Amino acid sequence: MHFSIPETEVRSDENGSTYVAYNIHVNGVLHCRVRYSQLLGLHEQIKKEYGNNVVPAFPPKKIFTLTPAEVDQRREQLEKYMQAVRQDPILGSSEMFNSFLRKAQQETQQIPTEEVQLEIYLSNGQKVQIDILTSDQTEDVLEAVASNLDLPDELVGYFSLFLVQERGDGGCTYVRKLQEFELPYVSVTSLHSPDYRIVLRKSYWDTAYDSDVMDNRVGLNLLYAQTVSDIERGWILVNKDQHRQLKSLQEKGSKKEFIRLAQTLKYYGYIKFDPCITDFPEKGCHVIVGAGNNELNFHVKLPNEQMKEGSFKVTRMRCWRVTSSVPVANGTANTSSSTKCDVKLELAFEYLMSKDRLQWVTITSQQAIMMSICLQSMVDELMVKKSGGSIKKMQKKRLNGPVHRSDSQQAVKSPPLLDSPDPSREQVVKLSTKLSSVSLRGLSSSNSANDISGNDFHGNYAFEGIGDDDL
Repeated sequence: MHFSIPETEVRSDENGSTYVAYNIHVNGVLHCRVRYSQLLGLHEQIKKEYGNNVVPAFPPKKIFTLTPAEVDQRREQLEKYMQAVRQDPILGSSEMFNSFLRKAQQETQQIPTEEVQLEIYLSNGQKVQIDILTSDQTEDVLEAVASNLDLPDELVGYFSLFLVQERGDGGCTYVRKLQEFELPYVSVTSLHSPDYRIVLRKSYWDTAYDSDVMDNRVGLNLLYAQTVSDIERGWILVNKDQHRQLKSLQEKGSKKEFIRLAQTLKYYGYIKFDPCITDFPEKGCHVIVGAGNNELNFHVKLPNEQMKEGSFKVTRMRCWRVTSSVPVANGTANTSSSTKCDVKLELAFEYLMSKDRLQWVTITSQQAIMMSICLQSMVDELMVKKSGGSIKKMQKKRLNGPVHRSDSQQAVKSPPLLDSPDPSREQVVKLSTKLSSVSLRGLSSSNSANDISGNDFHGNYAFEGIGDDDL
């Protein structure tokens, strides 16, 4: 998660007194407005619970009213403090920190705690309506959806809730995976747009876990609906012969066989992102990025209009970072709220191109955070697999009592039969087939995985000590 405080506001309290509010953005979107005193209170709580040695430095109090320059300095200091707390494995995952952010989010949006109905969408467009509290956190909502669908507890951890924006062209943009420090109802309603919805989607990358999900009727239907949806939106590449086989299996109701065939297709299980900009292999290249199979896949359009494809394996990434910036006018960044703060996001990762050569690759995209979340979840999954573990549902006790659920459970409907590929989609398939035969700089044509790095890699330079030899 990327925490930033790119702007401040001068606001008035109920007594008419003015104060400076610090706008905390998460993943480039306003999450909450807080006063210095609120963050100081959080700091004191954390210090009392975990000790002075663990807690990062906090900007000191000032006796006199701060000048604009001092306000901006404090803003930067508070931003670094929030980032340090979030990045700490203990503090960042603590209920103290997460509950502070949830409460601040609810207070900022001025949404009282009450019973409401929330619509959760499945991949095939079907809606699941659940009864929750506005103050229910992400895990509460996920459990309510699972209960509504009759999905067993042991399979809940295989799925997550995602904030998705529907586009006018029929496509969709995956904005982010909903986190434990936010309230899903507040997050989606605060956007004030019918284009945003919460979607249930599988949260793992290793297709071996599909077998666990398919052993259950509801899990099978969810995975089947997602697979059909991904094929229809062009995320999974299908030629005419494969399409005929899939349609035949669909007509027979052979869902498991349908999924097993889909698993053999290119880009099965990938999440595709909106077109963006990269500096690889040249600056200013347009690129379509896909995340899946423990890699970021690039379809790059070079300045000379040539199209190329290649992949960056997560096991060859030494590290990555997300940076945000605000527009600069007259040499000064606009950190006030007089105008909407348009945050520019970039994902940069350091990649082992060959045995002894590391290179930074940068992607400029408003979905940079979502890309980072995908990379982190891939690494987490590889670590679990390396340690001999498996996906497990994380259990937490509710602080606000049981989740309010509807009495009736809802069945997952089967999606309609696949339509025959339209001419435009067939062009995409042909183009992609053509792209896969073209090599990016540093791409070995003999490497079946289309990995960007050369075949002479044998070291353990990969992220967090995970090397190819370890997997």
